[in-house]
Amino acid sequence: MEQVTKDSLIGEVLAMDPGTAKFFFEIGMHCLGCPSAQGESIEEACEVHGTDVDTLIENINDYLATK
Repeated sequence: MEQVTKDSLIGEVLAMDPGTAKFFFEIGMHCLGCPSAQGESIEEACEVHGTDVDTLIENINDYLATK
């Protein structure tokens, strides 16, 4: 399974596994379908939503490792 990084685009992560959406919802990112969210990096989303990027990446990668 591919690893997610700070530079991974949200749209790519969701395409990799739609189940990752829950991690974005948890940080308050509820507009995953909008065009700007699809092209935004995880790092950019975390900056906007005041979330620690390293924690989010770790959570997503832990989830993906179970697949």
